[in-house]
Amino acid sequence: MEKVKVGVIGVGYLGKHHARIYSEIERAQLVGVSDIDEGRGKEIASTYGTQFFSEPADLLERVDAASIAVPSKHHYTLAKEALSKRVHTLVEKPIACSVEEASSLVELARKNGTRLYVGHTERFSPPIVALRERISCPLFIECHRLASFRQRGTDIAVVLDLMIHDIDMVLWLVRSPLEKVDAVGIPVLTEHEDIANARMEFASGCIANLTASRVSKGNLRKIRIFQKNEYISINSPGKSVEIYTRLLGEDGRPQVRREEVEVGGDEPLRAELEAFLEEIGEQEKTNLATGEEGRDALVVAFKILQLIRERRARIGIE
Repeated sequence: MEKVKVGVIGVGYLGKHHARIYSEIERAQLVGVSDIDEGRGKEIASTYGTQFFSEPADLLERVDAASIAVPSKHHYTLAKEALSKRVHTLVEKPIACSVEEASSLVELARKNGTRLYVGHTERFSPPIVALRERISCPLFIECHRLASFRQRGTDIAVVLDLMIHDIDMVLWLVRSPLEKVDAVGIPVLTEHEDIANARMEFASGCIANLTASRVSKGNLRKIRIFQKNEYISINSPGKSVEIYTRLLGEDGRPQVRREEVEVGGDEPLRAELEAFLEEIGEQEKTNLATGEEGRDALVVAFKILQLIRERRARIGIE
């Protein structure tokens, strides 16, 4: 099996895990890493037995594929450089800082015949992987993604930092045109929105209610999915999912059966990176978020932010 030559640009909190996983995947050859922090970059390169490149362009000249895991404001510039060199690219979410930038990347990838994907790892969480085929026609989805405060990611609103994972997941699961969005949110500890709630209404009749916060006491990740005769409850992190199903008992009366499903599988990022290599190597369709899907999620995220800020301006909340 011919190995795919890969590189990682940005080896901070998340990028270091890209480097670690590529160094462990049999079909990947980790050619090198690049980071604005030379000390950090050399440390990660040494840890995973690869080379450090001070200039991303030099690394991109030597690889077939690259992960871009830098701060969001640099996604567009570096993804554009990679795609211009016909390097298959996985850029962490959000795909870019504007819809125009995202569309430009999608068009560049199409023009150059290059693969562009976005790091929406929620698609690879074991419960979602195990249950996606069972989620046939959701009617109501509720997502809570709460996190304790940290400085990382506070250069953007919580909608782009955290909620966008659930925006993408809901769009992917519902598979119906989005008809209406309502949203509220406020800044608490930063100049950007730190807590937000959005309600999404789809043509299918499905309603999705999303809450994201980075100013919570602790971390909470919960997804509840309701469809006809069934309720699915996912708590993360966790190895089990609760499913409640309505059925008829022996006496002909309705009953509710509780089922606990054990779920296993790889860490989501590993599964995502393996899928990335599969797609560019054998052109197999996986759960990866395409550039177009990453842009779709960004469009919704910016619509949510627009509604939040219009409401804040209307009622005088700075």
